[in-house]
Order: sequence, then structure tokens, then C-alpha cells
Amino acid sequence: MSLNVRLFLAFFSIYVVWGSTYLAIRLAVETIPPLATAGVRHLTAGLILYVWARGWQARVTWTEWRASIVVAVLFFLIGHGTLHWAEQIVPSGIAALLVATEPLWIAILMPGEQASRWGPRVIGGLAAGLIGVGLLVPQEAFATGSSQLVGGSAILLGAMSWAFGVRYSATAPLPKDPFLRAATTLLCGAALLLAASAVTGEMTQVDLRAISTRSLLGLSYLIVFGSVVAFSAYTWLLERCPATLVATHTYVNPVIAVLLGWLFAGERLTPRVIGATGLILSAVLLLKSSTAQRRTQSGEGLCPLQDARAERVGA
Repeated sequence: MSLNVRLFLAFFSIYVVWGSTYLAIRLAVETIPPLATAGVRHLTAGLILYVWARGWQARVTWTEWRASIVVAVLFFLIGHGTLHWAEQIVPSGIAALLVATEPLWIAILMPGEQASRWGPRVIGGLAAGLIGVGLLVPQEAFATGSSQLVGGSAILLGAMSWAFGVRYSATAPLPKDPFLRAATTLLCGAALLLAASAVTGEMTQVDLRAISTRSLLGLSYLIVFGSVVAFSAYTWLLERCPATLVATHTYVNPVIAVLLGWLFAGERLTPRVIGATGLILSAVLLLKSSTAQRRTQSGEGLCPLQDARAERVGA
């Protein structure tokens, strides 16, 4: 399989598959406590990827485990923990919109990478994306009471934490194998989430007889597609492409979330939504074209490989 095909499939995973996980999270937390949902999701996915990576005779050092714990705190304990909890209150489409602030946080938190990148295309792309997701937010979302405000604030905190995680993982001594790197961070995240679930008393609220089929299907989808497939693709892309380019998935994810709401939850697809979709896709194209222009001027490919090990693992 060529590199371009793998890049296409990886971006499809973080664009489309991750966009669909917001609905899956909402279904899962209907009858399963949120931290337990996230913990079981990441534990199962982490074990699958760890067994797969060990088949390559991959090994993890204590230094790599320690770095994985830090990433797990930022990505999963705070990033996903707040999202899963907030989706008990905040609609899945609105949650996806709030997570779309991630590229802006990354641009602010990665000055070394961004210093020479704040050209018209980058600024225009960020502006178009944020305006687009803003148009998607229904007016009634701002008048639904303090619970929505708390839930929305929690999601924004999680988006900022995820951006810190991207910043840290860019230089952290994580495993070189992308599958093993995904596995160690998922396993550490699962341990932290399940511990938090136990400390907060969630575990005592779990009633296996009350768990619905919808929630089980949502959890299964999150494990297989949200974590094993999409998160592996995400870690694979981060070592090949600029963080701001990879982060454009947060502009596409809300579009997917809104479309799924229209298809499966009876939500209206209005001209306002269609216009916002155009802005969001324009933002992605602007950011991609800006990155492509810089790579061309420097004589590099759009997403250059980092080393030979990455090529072998991706085959």
C-alpha cells in the first residue's frame, strides 16, 4: 500500500470515524457511567494494540512508560474524561463544536512550530473554521441553564488539555512504534480513568442489568473504531505531519456529528448548517494549502516520514 493511500485512510479515520464517536459516546453514557465508559473503552483498545505491537517484538522502557502516563493524563484523564462526562448534559453535536477549539490552542501552545506560520492562509483558515462551528451552535444552546455552561466549560478544558498533550508528545520519549505508542498511552489512560471512576463512586452506580443494547453498541464502536482504528491513525499521523494539519480533524468532526444527528436523530439540516459546513471545509483546505506551500518551498513532502522504523510499522 502506497504512502499516499495510507495517509488518505489515516485522515479519513480521524476526520470521519472520530466525527461519529460523539454520537457513540452519547449512546454509551446513557446507561454506563462516563468515566467507566472511557476506562473500559481505552483498556480494551489498549490491550488489543499492545498484543499486536508485541507481535513485532516491540519493547517498552520505563522512561517510555513514564512519558505515556503524562500523555494519558492530558489526552484521556482530562481530555476524554471531561468529554464523556459532559455528554450526559451537552448534545453530541455541540460537544464536537467545542472540541473544535483544539487547533487554536495548538497554534498558541506551539510557538516554535507556528512562529513562521501565521500567514494569511493560517489566520484565514482558523477564522473560517471557528466562524463555521459558531454558526452551527443553535441559539437555544446559550439559554439552557447552568448545567450546559458547566458541561461546555468542561469540554473546553479537555480540548486545551489535549492541545497540551500534543505539545508534550512532540518531544516526549514515547515508544517509536506507533501501535505500541498508542497502546501504552491507552493503557495508562484506562488505569487513570478507572481509578477516577472508583474514587468518585461511579463503580457503585454500575448496574449490569440496566445497561441497554444501545449503550453496549456505542461502547463497542468506541473501542474498535474510535480507539483502535482512529487513535492509531492519529498517532501515526503525528509523527509524519505538522500538528496543526493533523488537528484539522476537529473542524471536520462537527460536520460529521451534525450530519449523523440529521440522519439518525431527526435533527434539521438547515441552510445555516450547510453554510457552516462550507466554511469548515474551506478552513481545512486553507490550512492544508498553507502547509503544502511551506513544504514545497522547503523541498519536503507534505507529510515526510521521520525514519525507517515508521515506514516499516506503517506497511
